[in-house]
Amino acid sequence: MLVLIFAASGVGNCAEVGGVPYVYARTGRGAFVAPARCSHRGGPLHLATIDASGNRLLCPWHDQPTSMTRLLRKGIPAVRSGNRVTAVFAVAADTEVATSHRPLSPDLCGARRAG
Repeated sequence: MLVLIFAASGVGNCAEVGGVPYVYARTGRGAFVAPARCSHRGGPLHLATIDASGNRLLCPWHDQPTSMTRLLRKGIPAVRSGNRVTAVFAVAADTEVATSHRPLSPDLCGARRAG
């Protein structure tokens, strides 16, 4: 297991674990560590919007839905304290890691949707 601390927002908000980027997202459904890439075509899931039902993230490249329920239930275990996220990844402790910055869509920053 790999325990990693990274920023919830701003500089260093993207943790790259074994070459796979992850970001911390906050929505009306809850907060979770999510892959920053869509599993369907590798699109920028960190720029996703939330569908009308409020249950799925929609990839901005092709509107392929990703279930927030699945991300919340089976996602990366994480705890936020201030601007720090501590997450546990099911990989070897010596897995290559890096941090970078990825802007998040307003839907993933806990912003309220108009309507």
